[in-house]
Amino acid sequence: MSTGILYASLAYVCWGIFPLYFKALQSVSPFELLAHRVAWSLVFVGIVLAWRRHVEWLGPALRNRALMLRFAASATVISINWFTFIWAVVNGRVVEASLGYFINPLVNVLVGWLVLHERLRAGQWMAVGLAAAGVAWLTYQAGHPPWIALVLACSFASYGLLRKTAPLGALEGLAMETLLLGPIAIAGLVWMGLHGQSRFVDGTPGVQALLVAAGPITAVPLLLFAAGARRIPFSTLGLLQYIGPTLQLLLGVLLYQEPFSSARAAGFAAIWAALVLYTAEGLLNARRRSAVA
Repeated sequence: MSTGILYASLAYVCWGIFPLYFKALQSVSPFELLAHRVAWSLVFVGIVLAWRRHVEWLGPALRNRALMLRFAASATVISINWFTFIWAVVNGRVVEASLGYFINPLVNVLVGWLVLHERLRAGQWMAVGLAAAGVAWLTYQAGHPPWIALVLACSFASYGLLRKTAPLGALEGLAMETLLLGPIAIAGLVWMGLHGQSRFVDGTPGVQALLVAAGPITAVPLLLFAAGARRIPFSTLGLLQYIGPTLQLLLGVLLYQEPFSSARAAGFAAIWAALVLYTAEGLLNARRRSAVA
């Protein structure tokens, strides 16, 4: 249990401090950053699979048309998620990006109700309603919906839905997604290099090293998360998931001095209250079921 908590916590800490990495590469366009993230993730995952001699699954997977379509879809939505997060960090919108991952659990609940026809308990409906009120308040204050947060939450919820029934593990799934996205990413990087628009070609050794590091920076937290999720209850994992957006919010407000007015804080407070209600209701329901069993 303690090892699982450590692994999962490290994964969420890594995701929480991602803004530090992307801020260090502000001179690189979000499109090039995304392409490098895909390309070097593919290289890193390929090395890990070769080292573990775990490639026998690849042939049958590539011949499975339904599986390939599913992973083409998951690769598309995760690339949208990655690009949106990169764009938000580079453009000084870390606080709004953190909001996306705060509301993601509640979006997951709605997706389960809409797509999987899961029944929601009264407490879950109350949490969703309270979060919706918080988003509505933020929309009213800003004059437009928090699009960055909504795109991040919805794309990650869609990704989770697609991966929920996929018969591949975390490492294999990332390998398949980057294998599908890799040709597009590499073609884009080659085009940028030929047209003098590549920061990897023209950048300093430090920038080049940071771009190459995109592979392990993407894959290692995912592997830590997979290792932790296998060792601890889902309810514990649900509590730990707030480490990431909390760190992102703190970085946005305290380090990058992004605006966080009292009116904006009120909207966040409504969403935090919804998360507390959602988490408490889930824990009570799990304890009730355990007692009945």
